[in-house]
Amino acid sequence: MSATFSPHRLVLASASPRRLALLRQVGIEPTAVAPTDIDETPRRGELPLKLAARLAEAKAAAAACHHRDVFVLGADTVVAVGRRILPKPADAGAAAHCLALLSGRRHRVFGGIAVARPGAAEIAVRVVTTAVQFKRLSKAEVADYLASGEWQDKAGGYAIQGRAAAFIQRINGSPSNVIGLALAETVAMLRGLGLRC
Repeated sequence: MSATFSPHRLVLASASPRRLALLRQVGIEPTAVAPTDIDETPRRGELPLKLAARLAEAKAAAAACHHRDVFVLGADTVVAVGRRILPKPADAGAAAHCLALLSGRRHRVFGGIAVARPGAAEIAVRVVTTAVQFKRLSKAEVADYLASGEWQDKAGGYAIQGRAAAFIQRINGSPSNVIGLALAETVAMLRGLGLRC
């Protein structure tokens, strides 16, 4: 292990402003943010839980190559209806399709969390699952939501911390997981692996 190792330093391997805000909400300030450029395309037949774990681990591994003496946190969020993985919609039409699939149904949000420890070869990975029940959406509600633009860059085409909060009847599990990072589980992982946060 390098002599420059610090148990207080954390690099966030994510470009998501929501993940950074969530960490700050619980008093964790990353020393650096190092977004990674990895292919997030699901593999043929890949299940949502496996995809969330693989992408979180890949992000942590990619960033850890450049930040060997600190903790590195990678994360990914996958929204799925059954086995069907919903994308980050590329346009309003794709967002409308996501909302149609979610309307009146229960779906799951899989949050992959991966932590690379300084000097360690293995990366710790876990996936947190949250079940979300949407109410049945009217055409007017869908049109208004699409017009808001809030669906952009959101897995499944919605954000519970925004206007879509009005669509949600029930959440079973971590609400912060749906936003982008399961906080209780992430903090427990970091502390368990030795980060002083």
